[in-house]
Amino acid sequence: MKKQTLKNMISIHIKEHSSIYLFITVLFMMGIIFGAIVVNSLSISQKQDLYLYLSRFFGQVMDGEFANSNELFAQSYLHHIKYIGLMWILGISIIGLPIILILLFLKGVVVGFTVGFLVNQLGWQGFLLSFVSVLPQNLIIIPAFIIIGTIAVSFSLRLIGQIVMKRTNLRFMQIFSRYTGVAVIICCCIAVASAFEAYSSPMLMKQVIETISK
Repeated sequence: MKKQTLKNMISIHIKEHSSIYLFITVLFMMGIIFGAIVVNSLSISQKQDLYLYLSRFFGQVMDGEFANSNELFAQSYLHHIKYIGLMWILGISIIGLPIILILLFLKGVVVGFTVGFLVNQLGWQGFLLSFVSVLPQNLIIIPAFIIIGTIAVSFSLRLIGQIVMKRTNLRFMQIFSRYTGVAVIICCCIAVASAFEAYSSPMLMKQVIETISK
């Protein structure tokens, strides 16, 4: 019964917010495309500087000189939590609605730029590196950011609607607790993505780099 109720709740949630989900997904995809396009607009010197930095990083990975996995996990998780926390606060602030959309677009730009640069500089080898170093954790991170972005926008729009219509029957605490509860669940999911990024990605990257170098 609980599983069935949860499925029904998720189904109802998606139906009620389908238009927001669609808009945010398209916005995120536009960010990815824009990030990939930006790579082609870089000057030769900028590409060389970035590639030099990338080569040094690969050298460190080969030598096992990258940061401690626990430190990587803490840095990654803290970075994502700050991003999610900011969007959560912006959803409550109402006036932060456009900033939420900008943050989601920029997140897409970062992903698109990272993958685009690797592929642009290393071809299929860059695609393989992206597959092991960028894709796995982003299979969790991207949906998580789309969900938190959607509920933040929805919460903000609901508050705006109540203010404009001057209604006083808003069950604020109930809606707020659900909003916060989803954010907490997303933070737990992000922990899984950060753990993979910290503990598994470096080993996978090392194996791929060793294969490419042969």
